[in-house]
Amino acid sequence: MTAADSHRAVEAVWRIESARVIAALARMVNDIGLAEELAQDALVAALEEWPRKGVPDNPGAWLTLTAKHRAIDQFRRRDTYQRKLQEVGRDMELRQESAEAELDDALDDHIGDDLLRLIFTACHPELPAEGRLALTLRLLGGLSTAEIARAFLVPEPTVGQRISRAKRTLADKRIPIELPPPAELPARLASLLEVIYLIFNEGYAATAGDDWIRPSLCQEAMRLGRVLAGLMPAEPEVHGLLALMEIQASRIPARTARDGSPILLLDQDRSRWDRLLVRRGLDALRRAEELGTLGPYGLQAAIAACHARALTPEATDWERMAALYRLLAHLTPSPIVELNRAVAVGMAYGPERGLEIADGLRDERALREYAHLPAVRGDLLAKLGRAEEAAEEFRRAAGLTRNARERDLFLERAAALS
Repeated sequence: MTAADSHRAVEAVWRIESARVIAALARMVNDIGLAEELAQDALVAALEEWPRKGVPDNPGAWLTLTAKHRAIDQFRRRDTYQRKLQEVGRDMELRQESAEAELDDALDDHIGDDLLRLIFTACHPELPAEGRLALTLRLLGGLSTAEIARAFLVPEPTVGQRISRAKRTLADKRIPIELPPPAELPARLASLLEVIYLIFNEGYAATAGDDWIRPSLCQEAMRLGRVLAGLMPAEPEVHGLLALMEIQASRIPARTARDGSPILLLDQDRSRWDRLLVRRGLDALRRAEELGTLGPYGLQAAIAACHARALTPEATDWERMAALYRLLAHLTPSPIVELNRAVAVGMAYGPERGLEIADGLRDERALREYAHLPAVRGDLLAKLGRAEEAAEEFRRAAGLTRNARERDLFLERAAALS
């Protein structure tokens, strides 16, 4: 194996195993910042050793064990070594264990519990949303600061500051790296799912920049969702979110033309939808339904499933979608949910009914700068034959969006109506 091959192997292993390594270390040292530093030290060691000695049979265990040895070395160099060692339930004999026993120990770690602790800590509600997003992608996605910055179209130093502030907040507020108590689990789980869905949404419909879709973010969010579904198999909303993401992601191949311009849902070539993702999404939705009453993500997945099950736009069950949106609005009242309900109602019962709902949202403060309110009104007005009003709404939508592709789409629709 060449040095270049070894380096590629290290990078691939790091992307797959880094979250588990950091999670195991965080349990050991009770400090996310220190855990990441130790994991990075192990990565450097791998880059030095693997090209010479070859990739080990279990590279993830090798990284974990190497990082744990570094942690013990650090504890030894401190006056507080004995106290620290007692806190993590280790003693000096660890360094004298045989290589085989050490490898078994690394493999026997409670990886699932460690990962859950790390996920809940990275998504702690004490952190601002931007900090949670960046820290989650860094610790659990294995993305570099530069990769996160490119994904969200922000300067690299800004992302670095967000990650540093998040780590500092966790340390300053002495937030323990542990699973939330049962009484806090619903709220903490909601915060965690929100972070994963925000990552997905930024990939599925980018809020700014020249690209309408950033598939890498969608892939990363789905990977996190699958990990979480494996760790928390009895939580219906976890499966609901995974179903929602996989059904929506199934449309990505059909959402843009060759030049990158957007293709709206009803105009998409449904033969290009990823049927494997559709099946996986529908399976996850069934699991959510079997586990109990659908929550907000499960209901949104059920709405997305109405599209996924329809082979043509005309076959879509718009009445069911309108009813599901009503349930969602009752469960989580939101002007954006109401706007989506306006679209479904307009398709099910006529544009007049949909426009009536959309018009009722014009004074909503949360939607004043939201490009999709005038876009929805423009579409409904166009269907009613009120072309000049519709064109004006699309021009207004173009002025509000920060995404270049979406702006072009709105201006094209306005020009066609004019």
